[in-house]
Amino acid sequence: MGEMHTQSLTPQARLALVLIVILLLAGPLWYGVSADNWSRLWRDLADRPGGPMTFRYILQPSMAVIAAIHDGLADARSGRSLNFWSRKHEPHERIARLSEALVSTARILLLGLAMDAIYQITVLKTFYPVEAVIVALALAFVPYLVVRSPAAYFARRWRSSDQAGQSSSSRR
Repeated sequence: MGEMHTQSLTPQARLALVLIVILLLAGPLWYGVSADNWSRLWRDLADRPGGPMTFRYILQPSMAVIAAIHDGLADARSGRSLNFWSRKHEPHERIARLSEALVSTARILLLGLAMDAIYQITVLKTFYPVEAVIVALALAFVPYLVVRSPAAYFARRWRSSDQAGQSSSSRR
């Protein structure tokens, strides 16, 4: 994944991105934008963790963390910067990093969208597209973004301490 910044989005990542955009546009068109809809949205989101299919609140973030650690280790091996946002003068680098994140989490995002659609249809007896996107992003994309940089940081520190230990033992 270290050289992924030179690649374009995979078909799976494109599908996830297109689906997210369509759902974000469809929600307000379908239900409108009102204070009642906003309060229902936040109430529904607050009720989800205690309801059916609670396992996804463990499954999706776990999968995202595994992908983030994998990519963080690749960042450490390649010597790339630790933070997505550290290159404020290089927007193309930020876009490339976000593209990598989308590629790494596309399957998890698609799974999250599908699981939330099933949840909504079975529990709420309707489908709210914006809620599905919020849940999928919160459970998959956000944990990935939060974990990748620390994973790279600790991998880099571990590698440097390991290399320092090897060089001191080779002097003996």
